[in-house]
Amino acid sequence: MLQAARFAFEEQGLGVPLGEIARRAGVGAGTVYRHFPSKEALFRATIVDRIELFTDTARDLAEVMDPGPVFFRFLSSVVRLASRNKALCDALEEAGAGRFEPSPGVGQNFDEALEVLLRRAQEAGDVRPDVGITELRALLVGCLSMERAVPGDGSGGAAPGRMTALMCDALRTERAVTELEAEPVKRNEARCEVCGATIAAARTGRPARYCGGACRQKAHRARERTRRT
Repeated sequence: MLQAARFAFEEQGLGVPLGEIARRAGVGAGTVYRHFPSKEALFRATIVDRIELFTDTARDLAEVMDPGPVFFRFLSSVVRLASRNKALCDALEEAGAGRFEPSPGVGQNFDEALEVLLRRAQEAGDVRPDVGITELRALLVGCLSMERAVPGDGSGGAAPGRMTALMCDALRTERAVTELEAEPVKRNEARCEVCGATIAAARTGRPARYCGGACRQKAHRARERTRRT
C-alpha cells in the first residue's frame, strides 16, 4: 500500500484521489482508511523519509571547508531530486506556506539545517548577506516549480537545471543589489523632489515641491552648495 501511494504521490502530488491509490494497491478504499485516517496521513508517511534524508545530508555538510560551493551543490541536488517527485514539491511548498507539517519537527529541522549552510556560505563571502531562510525557501520552492514547468525536451525549451543555475546566480555575492522600480506616479499625484514621497495635491496655489520642512531644508542646502561652487 505504501509503495503504491509513494508512486501515485510522486506522479500527481497531493491531488491524487485516495481511490486511485487503493486501486493501484489492489485493495478497497476502506482498507486504506483502516491503516491511515486520512489521505494527508498517508501522504506524510510517504515523504517524511525523503525530507529527513535532505536534512541529514545538510547536517553532514555543516562543517565542510568550502561552504560556498557546497551550499550551491546542495541546493542543486535538492532541486534535481525533488523536481522529479511531485509529492516532495507539494510537501515543500505547503510546508513553506505554513499549511502542512510532514511530521512534528521535520520541516523545522530541514529549515534549521539549511539555514546553517546558508549562514556559513554568507560568512565565507559566497552568498549575498541580505538573504534569509524565508527568502531562500521561497526561491527553492519557486525553482522546483519552474524546473517542472520548463523541462528540457530538445524543442527549444530551457535545458535541465537552467532554472537552478539562475537561482544560484541570484544568490551569489554581487557588488550591487537590484532595486525594485519605483511605483508609477498617478495622475494628479506629486512626489517630493528630495525623498520621492507622495505629496498631497494642493487645493489652491502652486503645487508643493517637498513633503515637509526637513526635505525643504535639504534642498536649500544643496542649492547653497551648488551656488558656492
